[in-house]
Formats: sequence, structure tokens, C-alpha cells
Amino acid sequence: MSAGPSSAIGALRANGLRVSAARRLVVEALYAADGPVRADDIAGGLGGRLPPSDLSSVYRNLETLVQMGLVEHVRLGQGAGFYALAGLGRGWARCETCGRHVALDPEALDVICAAIERLTGFEPRFSHFPLVGRCADCRIVRSVDGSARPAT
Repeated sequence: MSAGPSSAIGALRANGLRVSAARRLVVEALYAADGPVRADDIAGGLGGRLPPSDLSSVYRNLETLVQMGLVEHVRLGQGAGFYALAGLGRGWARCETCGRHVALDPEALDVICAAIERLTGFEPRFSHFPLVGRCADCRIVRSVDGSARPAT
């Protein structure tokens, strides 16, 4: 996606769209978020970082941004979908223990996709659903004394 909120707002205007306060707030929220975010988190003001807004307005504006290719709608598990700035990654990984999610490196995904296709003939896409597993932090078990060891 674009370099910052002002570039995204410029793209909206270039496509003949009005940049309302509600639309600007959604764009700013996506840039302020640390990664994929739910619509209700945007409407809630990202935990006090931005003013709250109307949930239905957030959904309408997200849909417009998705249609323009500025934002991606991704599923990162059960429940509501997440929205992320386009171009953060071609796929996502989600920790099934803590819920953390990270964008996957497109080059690493190319290697994984090629291996799956070579072994099965199936051409995979990781564009809408995440790879699920455990993150590095959740794979480490902390003992009472604070020492760490790999989980089994």
C-alpha cells in the first residue's frame, strides 16, 4: 500500500471519492494499528489511540478501501475478519495459543507453495486464511524460577 495516510487519502481523491471525517479516521486507524485489526477495534478507537466511531460507517469505509485494493480483508481464525493495509504480506500466520498474528514473507511463501505443488500437484494460496501454529514465545515453557525450555 501507500507510504502513509496522506498517500491513501490522495488515492481516494484520485478515484473521485470524497474523504469524509469517518473515512479519514478508518485510514488513520489502519496505519496506527500494529497489524491486522478488527472493524470493532477501529470503531472503538483502537484502545483510546483514536476517537471512537460508528461501526456501520467503519464497515462501509473498509469495504470501499478493500474494493480499491488499499486494504485486505483476512481471516485470522474464528470470529470477525481482520483488515490490514494491502502489501503487508501475501499471507498470515496466527498463533493458536496467544492469538498473535504476523505477515509472512512473500519469498518464504513462494518456497512453501512450490514444495506443496511439487509434492501434491495442488497450487496453494494463503491470501485469505492463516497458517496456524504456535509462535516462538508460546513454544517456550517458563519454569517457576524463570528459566526457559522448549515446550514439548
